[in-house]
Order: sequence, then C-alpha cells, then structure tokens
Amino acid sequence: MHLSHLGLPVRDARRSLRFYETYFGFDPATARRYEDGTVIVRNADGFDLALHGGQEVGPLPAFLHFGFRMGEPEEVRALLARMRADGVGVGEHYDEPAYVAFKCADPDGHRVETYWEPEA
Repeated sequence: MHLSHLGLPVRDARRSLRFYETYFGFDPATARRYEDGTVIVRNADGFDLALHGGQEVGPLPAFLHFGFRMGEPEEVRALLARMRADGVGVGEHYDEPAYVAFKCADPDGHRVETYWEPEA
C-alpha cells in the first residue's frame, strides 16, 4: 500500500500550482481542473496533489507538515538556497552528517519539509 495523493485547501489554486511546479517538480501539463475549484496535479513519482481552491485556510497545528525526500543532501541545500533567494519563508533548517532538511511555507502557510537522510 502506498500513499498516492494529498488534498490541500488553498485560497488560489493557480498560485499554489505555480509554487509546487516551481519548487517541487509537479508537472502543470498533468493538471486537471474541476468545477468546484480543485486542481489535481501529478509529480514524476506519480504522486497527486489536489489543490482545492477558493478556501479559507485557518491556523494550522504547529507540527502539521508533509515532506519530500531527496536523493542527495546537495539537492536539499540547492533548493534551500533557491527558495531563500526567491524570498520563500524558510523555518527550521538542519544540516547534519545524517540529516539535511528544512521546512518552508507554501502560499497558504502549509509547512512543507524537504529532506535527505541515508537509507535505513
């Protein structure tokens, strides 16, 4: 069994689509738009992100987040540098021998972790 999709409430689905396309590799060519304002987009791993537009997004619990695992620590560092240069809000940041990670906020404040750690 594999987790295959995540649904997020967002204020502006187009804006969120651009964010996830720009930083997390979701392919806008796969985007399907629905009458209720939802946009479903897929990444190269076959994971679907359902962005339900036109929603109010309230305060989120502090621990609530989701993450993307990268193959090499340098990939995490490069994305972190790119996001900082672009002015994306970055919170927690770790750079240790066996764990390189950071959390950023998407346009609606959803916390997204990007990380690398050695295979178990």
